[in-house]
Amino acid sequence: MTEPNERAAAVADRYWTAIEARNWDGLGELLADNVRYELPQTRERIRGRAAYVQFNREYPGDWHVTVQRLTGSGRHAATWTSFAVDGRAETGLTFLDLDDDGRIALITDFWPEAYEPPPGREHLVERW
Repeated sequence: MTEPNERAAAVADRYWTAIEARNWDGLGELLADNVRYELPQTRERIRGRAAYVQFNREYPGDWHVTVQRLTGSGRHAATWTSFAVDGRAETGLTFLDLDDDGRIALITDFWPEAYEPPPGREHLVERW
């Protein structure tokens, strides 16, 4: 369990460290019993610590996560990650909300996919 006054950024860092290390017990210690995990793009929701840890444990393929940017204050943190699955990289945006005990109560993951922009703004933008 985290200290009630631990900053959300520190919890977020421990969260991603545990996931990359496949430290499922360590991950579970960071989560509230009734943690909720939401994926808006697929409209999926997982409820509860055991189910969320199992979801990560069973995620298929050879995957790794690298934190590109992490920020947090009080009870809220946001991260930008690079998630590689079997050599294919994806960008992830994750928002973490802590409960009164400093445990993660809500995780919201966004997995934006690259797309071609609409025509007509070429004179304003630089592509990379």
